[in-house]
Amino acid sequence: MSDEKDPVPVLQVNQLSVNYGKTAALWDVSLKVPSGKLIGIVGPNGAGKSTFLQTVLGLIAPISGNVLFFGQPLKKVRLRVAYVPQRQCVDWDFPITVRDLVLMGRYGKLGWLRWPRQADYVAAEHYLDMLGMLPYADRQISQLSGGQQQRVFIARALLQEADVYFMDEPFAGIDSATEAVILDILRQLRAKNKTIFVVHHGLNHVESYFDWLIILNMRLIACGEVKDVFNAETLYAAYGKNCALFDEALKLSKQKSEGIL
Repeated sequence: MSDEKDPVPVLQVNQLSVNYGKTAALWDVSLKVPSGKLIGIVGPNGAGKSTFLQTVLGLIAPISGNVLFFGQPLKKVRLRVAYVPQRQCVDWDFPITVRDLVLMGRYGKLGWLRWPRQADYVAAEHYLDMLGMLPYADRQISQLSGGQQQRVFIARALLQEADVYFMDEPFAGIDSATEAVILDILRQLRAKNKTIFVVHHGLNHVESYFDWLIILNMRLIACGEVKDVFNAETLYAAYGKNCALFDEALKLSKQKSEGIL
């Protein structure tokens, strides 16, 4: 008999429940996710996708349950975890340059009252260049378009050089060129065995973007490889048969199975 044990999951959630006042937002969610996956988090509006992200990151206190990263509480591995919130969560009129915003990704490692080193500036410019934003490094963030803002957010997260990335709707409200750039970056991270969680609104690109899926509607509907859990049964449970997104997903799935796509 082999003594090998299953690898410790990157993320383990145990019976997680969250309320907003007396209203349930998440109920009894338990799941495990291995490393090196590009994970989509999908579900209808109000399903608890962003709440799930913020709760596992310790930004919202659950009423029950716990979360482990690499088998440990978040506080012990916080520097290994990066977060990209929704763009509307930021005051884009704040008087700060693109470079300075990206450098905020280093603050966790620098600690209080320590200024960025030359190596930090070099790394910030490297990631800005990867996202095509280096020419905008000295520009005020208020002067950026929505797609440019999202690229800067991704650059800030990359500067953390984490092992796990959480991104809340990074593809929302951006142009197709920016979406392609961000998707390429996410695939590069996965190739380095990083794990990326992406809250995603649509269903059209689930099969081409992600290899693992978490489907939520207040409770966990499914969690696993896309090929195993992205099907009519789980989508019906999450969206209901009258949901336009559900109907669209079924149509696309049928066309693919018949060789039309």
